[in-house]
Amino acid sequence: MDLDKDCDGIIFDLDGTLWDTIDICLETLEEIKSKYSDITKEITREQVEFSMGKTFDEIVKIYYDYLPEEKAVNYAKEAFNKNIENLLEKGGRLYTNTKNTIINLSKNYKLFVVSNCIEGYIESFFKTSELGNYFKDYESNGKTGLSKGENIKLVMERNSLKNAIYVGDTIKDKEASDYAKIPFVYASYGFGTVDKYDFKIDDISELLNMNRVEI
Repeated sequence: MDLDKDCDGIIFDLDGTLWDTIDICLETLEEIKSKYSDITKEITREQVEFSMGKTFDEIVKIYYDYLPEEKAVNYAKEAFNKNIENLLEKGGRLYTNTKNTIINLSKNYKLFVVSNCIEGYIESFFKTSELGNYFKDYESNGKTGLSKGENIKLVMERNSLKNAIYVGDTIKDKEASDYAKIPFVYASYGFGTVDKYDFKIDDISELLNMNRVEI
């Protein structure tokens, strides 16, 4: 695939690909823990990193598996909503070269975001990064209830994309790309480890001059 000739859309994962919100997430989770005496276990940085890219239901089990299901779900919902409030106030940490790369890519390609997050999370990225105007469309598990692969296909259908690529950092991103039957770009600087991919980048700026990697 020649990116310049063939690609009609670049779809991005969010966490581990465009920004890092681990510090804000940990701060929020500690804030929720301080309110409820039955939240007895500390949630570690490793657990938060492991949860990136997973659905709400999966994250509930990672964070609060020792609690009754109803309480676990309610605490997770409160934490997620509070996290968006905190992100809107403070913003996440954009990866080096993210802003410049997105601005330059948008001159030649249609850009999109698909993430397994709750509704409002992608919007917080758009607002605090000041990059919202450079993306044509976006979708999330929290909004549709669909898997990442299904949401990628939804965005492609909605925007008449025939030769899109997906950029992400985890094996679930690779699986979603496979489901949507589009090439996968592995962002190796993110949270996950992926052994098979169509392209690999060690810095997001490499998207501006990308060559196929065969494995």
